[in-house]
Amino acid sequence: MKHKILITGASGYVGAMLLDIFSGREDVETIIGVDKDPLPEFLKENPNKNKIVFIQANLGDDSWQNNARSYAPDIVIHSAWQIREMYGQKALQWKWNITGSDNVFDFAFLNNSVKKLIHFSTVASYSAYSTNTLEHRFTEAEPFRKSDYLYAEEKRISEEHLEEKFKEAKKANKDIKVAVVRPAAITGPRGRYMKVRFGLQSALSGQLKENMLHRIIAKMVSFVPVTPKWLRQFIHEDDVVDIISLLTFSDLKKDYDVFNICPPGDPVLGKDMAKAVNKKSITVYPWMVRIVFFIFWHLSRGKVPTSKGGWKSYSYPIAVDGSKITRAYGYQYKYPSLEAFSKILGRYSKYVK
Repeated sequence: MKHKILITGASGYVGAMLLDIFSGREDVETIIGVDKDPLPEFLKENPNKNKIVFIQANLGDDSWQNNARSYAPDIVIHSAWQIREMYGQKALQWKWNITGSDNVFDFAFLNNSVKKLIHFSTVASYSAYSTNTLEHRFTEAEPFRKSDYLYAEEKRISEEHLEEKFKEAKKANKDIKVAVVRPAAITGPRGRYMKVRFGLQSALSGQLKENMLHRIIAKMVSFVPVTPKWLRQFIHEDDVVDIISLLTFSDLKKDYDVFNICPPGDPVLGKDMAKAVNKKSITVYPWMVRIVFFIFWHLSRGKVPTSKGGWKSYSYPIAVDGSKITRAYGYQYKYPSLEAFSKILGRYSKYVK
């Protein structure tokens, strides 16, 4: 069977990679990409671009469904998300993220052609509480917790909506299976060099050079500020694509399943991060981080991504156990966390000059 796959967030970091890699498969007939932004330039050079149908539309509107429906996709992958909080525009962001996700879920559950839905969630929704420890690894059996960090909270709500809509679809005898993936911080050559975004990795690695604000931030992180309970887990972009490929093109073993996706082994501590970017670390405390985040959020009007609650992610640990995908499907991660963050390895390393 040749698949017709609908991928949301097709111009984004992960979505564009899925279009790129999936279009080269013989068992893929058509990929319908949906995004509010234009198709990335590197995809216009894809040798299999004839398989790609691109719909430029916002998922929160009702302008894309009829067009997408006409291609009768059998698989839907929802990777679209406005991650960075937009300053003073929470209602618009809710429309893009929550209403947009609801529209995607409804599309999948109400169209008979769709047999599988894969949804991107996040480990951030386990929430960075001060009671979290460096040793504990959250598993999929543990519930998400409420957060004042908008990204984590919207993802939590979106998962709740998905589960509710799935139950309703099953009551209506809808033949569909759902897989939810909760990735750790995604990184790799494409993320660090091809699609540079304003965030922790780009700031520490010295890639923020576009304007005066960027240069000020670069000066401030000439040392890596580290709180006593700070850690990060990273998953390489190739592992993300390969796990999604596995779930997309294999028979799912359960009707509804959830997977943390994060490599085994040690997380990246503050001192490890500093060493990886050839800098020294300096100890700071959560109250300091909170003040700095507040000042930069309002001073820059959101251009520096330090929104409410975000300081907790730089102060308290969220570490997860990502072994379920290995136990259930035999997937072996290719890159440990520190290597994913620090090395130029993988499919997109060829683009790094």
